[in-house]
Amino acid sequence: MNQVSATRHETQDPSMSLMDRIVFASCQSGSALAGQVFSRYEEMYGEIESEKTLSSMDDIDCYFSDGETCVRLEKDVNGCDVYLFQALYDPTMDRSIDQNYMALLIAARAFREWGANRVTAVLPYLSYTRQDRSTRSNREPTTAKLMADLTKEAGIARLITWHPHSNRIQGFYSSIPVTILDPIDFFVDAFKHHANRKEVVAVAPDAGASKLITSFGRRLNLNCAIASKYRPQPEKAVVSEIAGDLQGKRIAILLDDMISSGGTIYAAVKKLSEKMDLEQIAIGVSHNLCMESAYIQLMELHKEGILSKMITTNSIPHTPQYLALPFIEIKDLTGILAYVINRIHSNQPVHEWSIDQGELVLD
Repeated sequence: MNQVSATRHETQDPSMSLMDRIVFASCQSGSALAGQVFSRYEEMYGEIESEKTLSSMDDIDCYFSDGETCVRLEKDVNGCDVYLFQALYDPTMDRSIDQNYMALLIAARAFREWGANRVTAVLPYLSYTRQDRSTRSNREPTTAKLMADLTKEAGIARLITWHPHSNRIQGFYSSIPVTILDPIDFFVDAFKHHANRKEVVAVAPDAGASKLITSFGRRLNLNCAIASKYRPQPEKAVVSEIAGDLQGKRIAILLDDMISSGGTIYAAVKKLSEKMDLEQIAIGVSHNLCMESAYIQLMELHKEGILSKMITTNSIPHTPQYLALPFIEIKDLTGILAYVINRIHSNQPVHEWSIDQGELVLD
């Protein structure tokens, strides 16, 4: 791993010494990832950061008998730079997205009311980003904007997230910085062994993934195709056409930001089977929601001998059922999160990053 300087600029404002103390805090659903990032941070920067300035606080949320969320801080946080972890969607625990979101907001308010200098939310999977626009036909609100307003009102000063469904959410937060970690290097590294292969085609399962797949194809010198999808009803996907040159293609790589019900990926694969002599597919997704319906469809494709590998990340805690899948590979985000936190804490820009042997390595 390359060395990365974590020292502050010599011209830094002396008042920033108030934030020499870093706190890795987490609500219950975010505690596992927070602990891993904390350990990685110590490993990467332990010789630079004083042990006296680095601490952690996990499982800071609890629930009263009537279901109300409560947050209690066990340590003084006055003047601290707090990095608050939460898994908004956690399929391993019996808590809804709304409960986890409320815990995040209350925790942020607790840190601000008790003197934390800055609270940065670390949310690898950002919920509600699929509701990023209003629809007149169904009279739906722009719920992503509402969640951004609540986040700012709670006292969160910055947000770190990995490959959100829509980049337009960055504008919803307006007054606070949003650090969006782009997955293109992640996918390029994961599938680099397919570079320059004429029998391979990179496929976007819907128009939303077209920009990602175009960049991916350009980097690996692969032909690209885009699926045309519509939804006759919520959570139901129909792929009507595949646009692109599929002649002579036998292997398809499908990339998307997430796999939820699995309907989009499944429909795209079935349409590809009609259009080309499909022998093998590989799937790359930034977020795996670990849903039962997706599990069934992925297992079907694997048993048919078509699905060879699915690569994803630990942005969402994985259930034992998914961890046992023979074709799934889960990449670790702790390195890049530790790096980004260090850069933000040091008031330095977040530079480009790459991946080596499944771990995130800094350029």
